[in-house]
Amino acid sequence: MFFKKKKKKEYLLGAGDIRPLLKTRMGCIATDRITVDGCRVGFFYREQPSDGLPDTGWRFFAGDESDEYLDDPDNSGVYCLNTIANYDREIIPLLDSAVGSAYYRDPKTGRFVLDEEWMRQNT
Repeated sequence: MFFKKKKKKEYLLGAGDIRPLLKTRMGCIATDRITVDGCRVGFFYREQPSDGLPDTGWRFFAGDESDEYLDDPDNSGVYCLNTIANYDREIIPLLDSAVGSAYYRDPKTGRFVLDEEWMRQNT
């Protein structure tokens, strides 16, 4: 049997770079565009957390990932929510949002905006 050998990821931030910004140790999912390539979060949403796991339900993307990129599980990872907050601190004020919430970064202002269209289509 042959297995695809996983390439070792080189994260933008090392363990020593991560500061305690949040009290939770709960997890989330983020793409390598953020954690490896260093892109800011461009889109994120909160789904129902996975039962029995330390999951917040938050999912983070740079916003330019293709379907093909997202279909490859090697391009994403499970992280402590605090870790992703260290990559992009602008998400912090929105992390108490309810399940079903989604935000995108407005290309003109650089600020996060509630993505009501995405929320209508996905709830």
